[in-house]
Amino acid sequence: MPADAIILKHPLIEHKLAILRNRETPNPLFRATLNELSYLVVYEITRDLALRPVEIHTPLAPCTVQQLAEQILLIPILRAGLGMVDGILHLLPTAKIGHIGVYRNEETLQPVEYYCKLPPGAEAMRVFLLDPMLATGGSLAYAITRLKEQGIRQISVVSILAAPEGIAALQAAHPDVTLYCAALDERLNEQGYILPGLGDCGDRLFGTL
Repeated sequence: MPADAIILKHPLIEHKLAILRNRETPNPLFRATLNELSYLVVYEITRDLALRPVEIHTPLAPCTVQQLAEQILLIPILRAGLGMVDGILHLLPTAKIGHIGVYRNEETLQPVEYYCKLPPGAEAMRVFLLDPMLATGGSLAYAITRLKEQGIRQISVVSILAAPEGIAALQAAHPDVTLYCAALDERLNEQGYILPGLGDCGDRLFGTL
């Protein structure tokens, strides 16, 4: 099946994205809004999660209810992906968490790995790979390759902003992976940053401007 790039449209997503884009937004509000926006995006993309019947007792009678049948694994790409985790955990508190550390060499724009830690049994889990900014696509494509090397096949990419160049690169490298994001921006600039974008997401999250 060819890869999809699904742009999620919702008034609250648009509103919170506007807060993230504004250069006057202070770091605490930026962090809180990214968490809220991540919650909204993942809520929209979990409509097809598998369910299983479970027998319980209400205060009045026994009944059959539906509960999640899949184990979710959140894997933020360090460091900016960390800003998406807490918001998603409010929605999926039983999710496991792995980490991949990949940074972009600012001269070559190529990904460089410095950390990878996944929980046992990750290959059987449904993975949401978290990276707020899909710019060149290099880091995400590299991370997906590493996950596939670990036997993981159920992978969805969750981003906030994407550039056309990044989507094209991701689809060329991994046509079986679906991307979900809140907005498709215009293009990359000469330094590989998304325009109009929201600046460096990691710097704005952690106050390292």
